[in-house]
Amino acid sequence: ADGGVVCIDEFDKMRPEDRVAIHEAMEQQTISIAKAGITTVLNTRTSVLAAANPTFGRYDDMKSAVDNIDFQTTILSRFDMIFIIRDTREEERDKRIARHVMGLHAAGANSPMVEGEIDLETLRRYVCYARHKCKPRLSAAGAKRLQDEYIRIRQRLAQAGGPNGDAAPAIPITVRQLEAIIRISESLAKITLSPIATERHVEEAVQLFKESTEDAASRGLMQDGMTSGQMLKDVQRSEEMIRGKLGIGMWVPERALVQDLASKGVSETAARRAMSIMLQRQELELRSQGKYVCRKR
Repeated sequence: ADGGVVCIDEFDKMRPEDRVAIHEAMEQQTISIAKAGITTVLNTRTSVLAAANPTFGRYDDMKSAVDNIDFQTTILSRFDMIFIIRDTREEERDKRIARHVMGLHAAGANSPMVEGEIDLETLRRYVCYARHKCKPRLSAAGAKRLQDEYIRIRQRLAQAGGPNGDAAPAIPITVRQLEAIIRISESLAKITLSPIATERHVEEAVQLFKESTEDAASRGLMQDGMTSGQMLKDVQRSEEMIRGKLGIGMWVPERALVQDLASKGVSETAARRAMSIMLQRQELELRSQGKYVCRKR
C-alpha cells in the first residue's frame, strides 16, 4: 500500500505481536522483514484508516476511550484523528439509514451511477495533481496560531484531569498530536492547491482535531461538571440503591425512581446514567414505552 491508503477493519482483533509491528509502519513509514535469510526494509508511506469495536461490544460512557477500545496509548497517539462513533437510538436517523440500505438492495447493481457537481474522472485527476504537484508549507502566522492552540489544548486537558492528575486523558496530547495538526493543515491547503498553509487552514485543522482526538481524549474526564471519579462513585451508589429498592420482577414508574434517588442525595444525571448502564447489562428493562422500569435479575 506504499503511496496509497490501507484500510484495516476489526483493528481491535489484531494479535499483540502485530500491534507492536505496526508501530514501525506508522512511525518510521517502513517495515523491516527478515525471512529465509533475507533482511530488507520496505517503504510504507501510506495513510491508515482503521475501525475498531469497543471492548465489550458496546461503548460505556463511564470508561475512557482506552478502556473501551483496549489499545495501548502508544498506538492511539499515532493516529492524527480519532472519532468515537456511537450507535445512538434516534428514530429519524434510523429511518434514514434503513431507507438507504433498502435503496441499495432495491436498486440493484444495474442502477445508473449518480454524478455530482464534478464527475469522478475529473475529481480523480484533481486529487492526483494535488498530491504530486502541491507541497504546501506552514506560514509564520499559522505556526504562531498553531503553537498557541497546542498550549491551550494541553492546559484544558491538564485542568480537566484534576490537580493531582487523578483522571489522566485517555489519549496523551503530545508533540505527535502537534505534528498531526500540522499535517491536517497542510492537507487542507493542498486541497485548494495553495502553496502556503495559512491561519485559516490552521483554524479548520484545529477544529477537526477538537471534534475528533481531543473529544476522544477527554471522554471520562469531565461529566456534567463533575470529575469522572465523583461521577463513578455516584453511579455505583445509585446502582446499589436501585437494587435495594427493586426486587427481581418488581417494576416502578421510571420518573418516580429517579425522584426517589434524587431525594436521597443522588444527582439526576448519576441516577439516569446508572439506569442506562443496568439496562445495557440487562439487569433492568423498560416497559410501557419507557414509562416503567422492571428489574429482570
